[in-house]
Amino acid sequence: MDIVDVLLIGLRVVATFALLLVVTILNVWAERKVVADMQNRIGPDRAGPWGILQTVADGLKLFFKESVTPSKVERGVYLAAPFLAVVPAFLIFSVVPWGAPVEVFGRTMPLQVADLNVGLLFILAMSSMAVYAVVLAGWSSGSKYPLLGGVRATAQAISYEAAMGLAMVAVVMYSATTGDGTGTLSLAELVERQAGTFLGFIPRWNIIPQFVAFAIFLVAIVAETNRAPFDLVEAEQELVGGFHTEYSGMRFAMFFLAEYINVFSMSAIAATLFLGGWNGPTWSGILPAWISAILPVFWLLVKTYAIVFVFFWIRATLPRLRYDQLMQLGWKRLIPGALAWLMVSALFIGFRRFGLPWG
Repeated sequence: MDIVDVLLIGLRVVATFALLLVVTILNVWAERKVVADMQNRIGPDRAGPWGILQTVADGLKLFFKESVTPSKVERGVYLAAPFLAVVPAFLIFSVVPWGAPVEVFGRTMPLQVADLNVGLLFILAMSSMAVYAVVLAGWSSGSKYPLLGGVRATAQAISYEAAMGLAMVAVVMYSATTGDGTGTLSLAELVERQAGTFLGFIPRWNIIPQFVAFAIFLVAIVAETNRAPFDLVEAEQELVGGFHTEYSGMRFAMFFLAEYINVFSMSAIAATLFLGGWNGPTWSGILPAWISAILPVFWLLVKTYAIVFVFFWIRATLPRLRYDQLMQLGWKRLIPGALAWLMVSALFIGFRRFGLPWG
């Protein structure tokens, strides 16, 4: 590895960081406008065109607002918790491929920060680390409401991460039949195995054969990101603000930033696993070369924002679940359903590769 390789890695890191900051600003604005439209309201319309600078104004307000530290906090953990929330949020997106590898200075550069051969395991590890931020923030605040929010977050993460992982396993098993016969946990390889079409026009996306796994994964990522109707770790009507009740200023903004980055990152992962990732028509020879080169990034963003829109739609539509309903959905519905679908997928894959055992 020479200086050029280091610079290319740095370029990808900076580009990822900038992309996540920009999409967070856009996502907060988009959510306000979408929810307002669904509730027959106007939404932000004063700061900038169509109110798009309202998020920037809110961010600047939080940045310059005084950060108040309560007297009975565990100071070290209290101060570290916001960083423990933001860092895993950025790292999760680092293994998502934006497009096909490109040639730069005679080197093949993947359009992702790191193409890990254990990418899915890395995602599960980072999503688990993000739970520590919520738990430690709740415990270290020295208040009963944040503590209750942290305890809720622990049980919720354990419940829905199991279902999310089982849905991923079903995708990995099926993808092994579309490649060279071996399984892979690399997201770039999973995208490549969804290239092409059935019958000349049907995409080879995993959502078609793995539609049940997609539904389970979608519900699980909504719960993993603590979004409505699974936002019981915050639950303003019950816990004031939940785990971040005692945070203000920039520290609160970091939790806010981590939530919206996680929504975008999990949507991008869902698009990568089930919707073909950056695969899509490039119309080479019809469009200019530079447009064909950036189309994969465009297709990934379109698929990602289709799932992000579902997050917004769910928030505007469904009421918050009771905690017992949340636990029942996770343990009595999603996990048994994911296990059953995993067995069905295994049987289907076995019949597809080896035929009937009595044939």
